[in-house]
Amino acid sequence: MPTWRQLRDARPTGFENAADGWGAVGNRAEAARIRVDREMAAPIHTTQKGEAQASAERDLTRLGRNFQYLHGECGLIRTALHNLAAELHGAQRKLAQALDDAAELNFTVHDDGSVEYPRTTVLPPSRSTSHSTAFGTSSGTGVAVPGAPVPSLPGAGEANGDPNKGRAEDIAERIARAVSSAIEIDHRYAEVLRRLKAPDGLAVTDAMLLDEARDMGAVRTAVATCLAKDGIPHGKSPADNRTWWSGLTQEQREEYVALYPAEIGALDGLPSAIRDSANRTVLAEARARVRHELDALGPEPPRTIVTANEILPNPAWTAWNAGGGSRYRDQLKGMDAIQSRFDRTGVDGLPPAYLLGFDLKGNGHVILANGDPDTADNTAVYVPGTTSRLAGAHGDITRMTRLWNDAHHLAPGRTTSTITWIGYDAPQSIVPEAMEKHWAYEGAPKLNNFLNGLQTARGSQDAGHTTVIGHSYGSTTVGAASKAPGQLAAHDIVVAGSPGMLVGDAKDLDVGENHVWAEAAHDDPVPLGGKVAGLGGLKWGVETWHGLPYNAGFVQTVPSDEAFGAHRMAVDTGGHSGYWDEGSYSLQNQAAVVTGRYNQVVEPQGDVDA
Repeated sequence: MPTWRQLRDARPTGFENAADGWGAVGNRAEAARIRVDREMAAPIHTTQKGEAQASAERDLTRLGRNFQYLHGECGLIRTALHNLAAELHGAQRKLAQALDDAAELNFTVHDDGSVEYPRTTVLPPSRSTSHSTAFGTSSGTGVAVPGAPVPSLPGAGEANGDPNKGRAEDIAERIARAVSSAIEIDHRYAEVLRRLKAPDGLAVTDAMLLDEARDMGAVRTAVATCLAKDGIPHGKSPADNRTWWSGLTQEQREEYVALYPAEIGALDGLPSAIRDSANRTVLAEARARVRHELDALGPEPPRTIVTANEILPNPAWTAWNAGGGSRYRDQLKGMDAIQSRFDRTGVDGLPPAYLLGFDLKGNGHVILANGDPDTADNTAVYVPGTTSRLAGAHGDITRMTRLWNDAHHLAPGRTTSTITWIGYDAPQSIVPEAMEKHWAYEGAPKLNNFLNGLQTARGSQDAGHTTVIGHSYGSTTVGAASKAPGQLAAHDIVVAGSPGMLVGDAKDLDVGENHVWAEAAHDDPVPLGGKVAGLGGLKWGVETWHGLPYNAGFVQTVPSDEAFGAHRMAVDTGGHSGYWDEGSYSLQNQAAVVTGRYNQVVEPQGDVDA
């Protein structure tokens, strides 16, 4: 058992130095991961073909995964060592204060922690004196040991009116508590640090990522008194989040990212690079866990059994599905889409991807940017509509890569970031969910927080041009977010196939009527369906079609109606999902708005529909 002398002479700075070393290794690993993703991937796509390209891509993916794992584990070791040192310093300060008090009183502290003191007896006042004074007499020495009762009044003494006895017992108790605290700290951190190791080999396996998640939980428990999750803002504004982050030391920031990546990755207002790093850790561990759960269920059985006379449900599939099979499969599909986008960095000049949000709650959420929105000249935030969720993220991510490509070529001297924002719970059915307004009103605050967070991370509203693009029910959510002045941190709104924006006139949206743009294919049924559902807005006016009046009075309008007052853009695609077809006016018009080249927007004319 350590003695108080060992605690006094301990040098926690050694742990601090070791923590700094592990932190430096982790930071270099993260820098290497970024270099692999952003600098090494692009040449592979342009210089290699066929199997050579595929092999190089596999090697780079594995290398990036290794660096990410190394960054995470080093971050946990660094956090554990740093907080071990901090807690030992705390125990040393308490010991030092007790030893200083003993020295000031001329008490002697023995090796076993007992405290020798001069006995002093306090006599009652003498009747012969004119003042109520007390006299102390010394009669040898006494020894106080930890565990003796300590008087409630400091210095009063436990018995026989000896104040030194009480003081010595208090000092002995404080010394013992400091030593006991140091022992508990040592045992707690030793157990955690023994966990933080990896098996031999060059490949990071799912088992290692699951173990890393358990390590993270163990370190959280160990450092709970120093670095608790409660210290992270919850429900605050993006500006408040950024103020909190700015007030941390670099060391504290790195430790919060290492221990609470999901919470840090979800904070609007923080730099995109920080959120991306944190959310990649969350994604890697979630992907490993879901794969593990799915593998445990075994292969998916056939859904039905075909007999000679009929087709019957397969009980084996029913059991597989009840165990979460379909949910795990869909989650993996969405996570694979995110990884696929990571792997495409550099293809056709595609910029690095930034994972600004990710979780598996409900139907799953993902916020993925092409390019860094913190520094982009032009940013587009795409809000998809009905049935959008993590499982279907591939299609939405593809739409934004196409928009990035068109915007990049339209404004080659400017930087662009296009963001897929599946950050709200969208309706998952046309009837009845897509006919209900509450999805939009519940999603609107989340969208506003995200947009405000982008603005906060940039530094000001004027630091870049932001366009919000709403498709289908996503435009209804955009409308709910933009109904009140000053709410929507954006310069332009583009809607495609909108069922309504909950307002009757473009003037009622925060950006003003001159910055509202609408697309609707001639065979898209959703605008009319939105009127049936009542998702449009009411206004007193005249409805026209190509300038010809056909209805007057109190009418319901959607953005593609002339009466709504938005800029109606040419559409040369069909149906409800063709607005991002490559080479189309529909896509090029969006790119023109995103880059602020309004004069290049093609308006409806001739046989080009609106």
